[in-house]
Amino acid sequence: MKKILIINTKYKIFGGEDSNILQEVDLLKKHFDVEYIQYDNSTRLTFSDLFAFFTLRNVKSNLKLKKTLQNFEPEIVYIHNTWFKANLGIFKILNKKEDITVLNKIHNLRHECSRHFMAKDHFKENDNCPACANSKISTKFFNKYYEESWLKSLFLWHYSKNYIKILKKSRLKILVLNNFHKECLYNLGVASEKIYSFHNPIGQLNYSFNPNSDYVIYAGRVNNSKGIADLTSAWADSNIKGLQLKVIGEGELLNQLETEAIPNISFLGALDNTKTKEYIKSARAVITATKMYEGQPRLLSEAASFGIPSIYPSFGGMDEYFHEGYSYKFKQFNYEDLIKKIKLLENKNLLEKESKSIFDYTTKKFNEENTIDLFKRIIMD
Repeated sequence: MKKILIINTKYKIFGGEDSNILQEVDLLKKHFDVEYIQYDNSTRLTFSDLFAFFTLRNVKSNLKLKKTLQNFEPEIVYIHNTWFKANLGIFKILNKKEDITVLNKIHNLRHECSRHFMAKDHFKENDNCPACANSKISTKFFNKYYEESWLKSLFLWHYSKNYIKILKKSRLKILVLNNFHKECLYNLGVASEKIYSFHNPIGQLNYSFNPNSDYVIYAGRVNNSKGIADLTSAWADSNIKGLQLKVIGEGELLNQLETEAIPNISFLGALDNTKTKEYIKSARAVITATKMYEGQPRLLSEAASFGIPSIYPSFGGMDEYFHEGYSYKFKQFNYEDLIKKIKLLENKNLLEKESKSIFDYTTKKFNEENTIDLFKRIIMD
């Protein structure tokens, strides 16, 4: 049984990506000897962390990795998020280990694309370019694009530039969630033969759709990049009857939206995975109005595993997870189209038809056996 060391840095606010990674760890443990290292961004930022941004050498992180390599002796190292505690320095260490196969799974383009957070107007129609760092538009970190901080903006700009260099030059197999992300990395100058499409595990499949459910779920970060303000406004303007939008999650817009007290919208705050899954399982649908280039949103994958329809913006790679002709996708940034799809939730015959199609498509394409077979082909290639 091959030994796999999996490395990840948990986000400050636990989200869908963290859940996907833990689910993948559990799946791989069934087929491989797995050791898991998790760094944690919710812990206090140290001088060593700050120093590592510019030197690409985090003493504590590197020491932890070296000890694990020595004791566990993995044949494969599988890296997920490195921002910021794990840091990019771990790639330097692993690049010298020619007997180890190194994988890096990229879940989104935030840290590979140095313009992803650069423009204040990035989350507007026609400004969301498909391969941002390939653009010749000048880098403007002095506009405090990241968390309204010049210093943090400088750190992320520096981090992105160095990460792209590593992706181009290091001895890596790069895993992405869809062909759209694969094309974006290719446009950034990453060799196509290094890039593999590999979806997140869907989880246990259990059809449970009920067209008479009286609520719809949004689960995720409550912030501007996820389009939550547009979503709640569209829900109110749809005037849909007998159906409530339940929002699960936390973020900087939560207090503001709660204060607005929009009818038929309730905010449940942060819930654990088990409770969130129970809400999704019994929903009429799930919905997102994200403004980002999502790879494979956890919300949509969870819903598909139960045969629950999803309303989502048709952009980036999300279409690859739904069958051709799917009825509930809307044009990204098109407010009227979003309202139109919300109103379709009143058509129970259409809901039942799409529910069965979603579940069949997910069962055939993204089942556990297919996921493991694809992973094995990638590591053996």
